[in-house]
Amino acid sequence: MTTPTSTRPEDLPAAVRAFLAAQSACDAEAAVRVSTPGAVVVDDGTTYRGSDGVRRFLTRAGSEFTYTTTLVGAERVDDARWVVTHRLEGDFPGGVVDLRYRFALEGGLVAELVIAP
Repeated sequence: MTTPTSTRPEDLPAAVRAFLAAQSACDAEAAVRVSTPGAVVVDDGTTYRGSDGVRRFLTRAGSEFTYTTTLVGAERVDDARWVVTHRLEGDFPGGVVDLRYRFALEGGLVAELVIAP
């Protein structure tokens, strides 16, 4: 079951909102607090596993670029899965990209995040 696309952050589950806020603030510990101990993050061909992996992801991903992020849509796939689309604009090659953040939740926490164009 899916719901219509939304651009209202308040429509997202608390853990997803908190994780995205932590990423935006480069606050790895805040992201770890809303992730399962075995969380998996996949970004740009690299897989990060567990709390230490979430920390590495937050400190490395995109750190060589300056960019802004705008929520352009969010879709509830089912009770445990959400897809959030962000538009990134910055000084990286191409300058603009829409990325899909596919979240899987477990017990109200982020268990998996796969980021892809």
